[in-house]
Amino acid sequence: MKTIPELQISSLLKNRGLRLAVAESCTGGLISHRITNIPGSSDYFLGGVISYANEAKQAWLEVCEDTLQSAGAVSGETVLAMALGVRNSLRGVYPVPSILGLAVSGIAGPGGGSAAKPVGLVWVGLSAPDGGWAWKFQFSGDRLDIKDYAAEEALQILLVYLQQGYPRPGWDMAAA
Repeated sequence: MKTIPELQISSLLKNRGLRLAVAESCTGGLISHRITNIPGSSDYFLGGVISYANEAKQAWLEVCEDTLQSAGAVSGETVLAMALGVRNSLRGVYPVPSILGLAVSGIAGPGGGSAAKPVGLVWVGLSAPDGGWAWKFQFSGDRLDIKDYAAEEALQILLVYLQQGYPRPGWDMAAA
């Protein structure tokens, strides 16, 4: 039987008094959808920003234009900025140390890829009170497969962080 990480995430966030905010690009709201499928998610889920265009990343998540120009929208630097930006977006309403920010950006295809950044390339970022991290993945499949894989990995990253208190080891991680 397949495990559903969002069920465990729900319990862990509630038990710790933490809240979650999500910034999604290539997943287009799929992570938020999965989180809100869990009854009681309004106790810990603050919301999500779908920032598909670079302009949305800049305006809503405060991702610097320089970051987007130098590293690109699909990069560790950008997902870290997105994750921090979504955490900070509610800083006047909730204490930032109680918010975790989860972000995803990638190339779901079938077009848009290049030799340097092929279709299926996805970055996941996590911003927490004790740091920020980014993970790089290369998925295969069609557009819907890539979106599903990206959402699943993002939720698994969050789950492992909540269970262990540190990022999942062994992944291509760039510490912030």
